[in-house]
Amino acid sequence: MIKDIKIAVIGGTGKSGKYLVKHLVGDGYRLKMLVRNPNRLDITDPLIEVVYGDVLDYETVRKLFEGCQAVISTLGLGQPPSETSLFSKASANIIQSIEENWIPRYIVTTGLNVDTPFDNKGFATKSATEWMYKNFPLTTADKQKEYEMLSESDINWIMVRLPLIELTDIKCETEANLEDCKGDKISAANLAVFLTGQLLDDTYIRMAPFLYNA
Repeated sequence: MIKDIKIAVIGGTGKSGKYLVKHLVGDGYRLKMLVRNPNRLDITDPLIEVVYGDVLDYETVRKLFEGCQAVISTLGLGQPPSETSLFSKASANIIQSIEENWIPRYIVTTGLNVDTPFDNKGFATKSATEWMYKNFPLTTADKQKEYEMLSESDINWIMVRLPLIELTDIKCETEANLEDCKGDKISAANLAVFLTGQLLDDTYIRMAPFLYNA
């Protein structure tokens, strides 16, 4: 059954994004999928409309969001890595276009290194955060800026913080926690299910839960 909601997807050709797109289409959702590199598009389906362009171009983002009722982003740095300010620059375009198009839901993934006022990170999560700041200071700081930009906006966002993503179709029990990441991995299939579930679940509106395999 085709669902009423049309979803704009950013990062759908990436490693975890491919699992998300497959799951959304399997659930009957119509998608508008942003594709920067046509060579990375390896899925076709009548439910998928492709918009070619870059998330750093505002007009492309505006076109992508037209007619959509939700946005999901699994945007990553890619290979070779994008510029270190990718996440904040992309967020500026995304937030502006969501406000202009009156889109009621934005769901985005990020790393466990992002801090929020609600955190009570344990030793492992703190250590991982410190490691990221030591080895990737600019990108890590930019991800934090992305969270702050969302917090200062008026849109309904959900930021999902993740440990290592396992690229597998295997599904298991997961846990979400607003204070600490108590697991070291998340299945890409589990992530796809969780992100899809947030389309109609208000539990984590304007919050940043950790998600991990139980």
